[in-house]
Amino acid sequence: QVQLVESGGGLVQAGGSLRLSCAASGSIFGRYDMGWYRQVPGKQRELVARITRDSNTNYADSVKGRFTISRNNANYTVYLRMNRLKPEDTAVYYCHLEDSYYHSYWGQGTQVTVSS
Repeated sequence: QVQLVESGGGLVQAGGSLRLSCAASGSIFGRYDMGWYRQVPGKQRELVARITRDSNTNYADSVKGRFTISRNNANYTVYLRMNRLKPEDTAVYYCHLEDSYYHSYWGQGTQVTVSS
């Protein structure tokens, strides 16, 4: 099993910044992709940013130029740096990992609230 633990969420004013972290532990097989998704009540979970096992990245259009995803393979951690936050970024942010066998794992989520 793989465990993902997120941290770094909180309350911030519009225009501010936060950095989310997600630490993975457990039986991670082979190389793996990681990503961040977010969800608001009544809506589907959506991709925010993803970083592949080769460190290729892709972002939702709504966050391009403001958010940066990165990873540290030495300690199985992925980060999401969020700048120029907007009230519409308010959501629960979830960390995701997919291993070489296409097993998919989720963190418990961390709340990000951006006040106007």
